Amino acid sequence: MNDANSNAERYLAVWNETDAAHRRALIAESWVEAATYVDPLMCGEGHEQINSLVEAVQNRFPGFRFELIGTADGYGDNLRFSWGLGPANGEALIKGTDFAELEGGKLKSVRGFIDQLPEAA
Repeated sequence: MNDANSNAERYLAVWNETDAAHRRALIAESWVEAATYVDPLMCGEGHEQINSLVEAVQNRFPGFRFELIGTADGYGDNLRFSWGLGPANGEALIKGTDFAELEGGKLKSVRGFIDQLPEAA
C-alpha cells in the first residue's frame, strides 16, 4: 500500500471507529492538535470537535461504514482520495472526495466535497 493509501485508510478508520476511547486515541495519533475539518455540511477544529463530527455522522447513519474508492494519491504534504459511505457490506449511498494537508505525517487540514448525496440523507 502506498503512503497516500495508508494515510487515507488511517483517516477513514477514525470515521469507522465506534469505540469512543479508541477513536480519540486514533485522532490523537493521526491528526495534529490544531487540525481543521470542513465540508459543505459541517466543520470543526481540534481533536474534540473532530471527534464530535465523527459521532454526529455515526449517529445519523448507524451501521454505515466508510470505504476508500479507488487509489489515494498525493505529493509532498498533500493528499487526495475518494470515499463511499453506506451500510456495512452494502453499496455506498454517499460519496465524496477529500483533500488533506499533512504536517509531520499527521493530518493538519481536511477539505471535504460531497460527490453524491441522496435527497433523503
